[in-house]
Amino acid sequence: MKKNGLALSSMVVALIALAGCQATGENYAANVYKAGQVNARQNAKTVNILAVMPAKIEVDNTQAKQSAQIFGAVLGAVAGGVVGHNVGSGRAPNTAIGAVGGGVVGAAAGSLVKDTTLVDGVSITYVEEGQTFNSAQVGRSCEFSPGMAVVVSTDANETRIQPNATCPVETKG
Repeated sequence: MKKNGLALSSMVVALIALAGCQATGENYAANVYKAGQVNARQNAKTVNILAVMPAKIEVDNTQAKQSAQIFGAVLGAVAGGVVGHNVGSGRAPNTAIGAVGGGVVGAAAGSLVKDTTLVDGVSITYVEEGQTFNSAQVGRSCEFSPGMAVVVSTDANETRIQPNATCPVETKG
């Protein structure tokens, strides 16, 4: 019976961990490029940043949710099979029933991960050719400061305001 408790508690801990699966949104930062954009000419211009304010950016979390569902199903099937085997005195039907039931419960638990998640970002107000604009960017406030910055664009409405500051390096100690 101790094996059953251990298997169930391990499954509960793993399923709680699944709830924490989230996309980081780092792939949406202004200084992240796809392979097709590397070594390619892109329009660039300078702008004057007036203000940098914290913002939250909603990003797609579908991939993390799908991973959580798969991981939950596999983990649930294993734990359910162990419990079914031990409860049913090692009989195959009980092991199979436990594995199927555990897999369904695990996949359902993985489905609790949200489709979208909020990540830290910045709202940057800037002046370009005498007009004032605002652009939301994934990034940290310490990466941007008022003053001159470069904007890179691959599409007409794209504003990739490049970081014009560096964040302090965290020291362990």
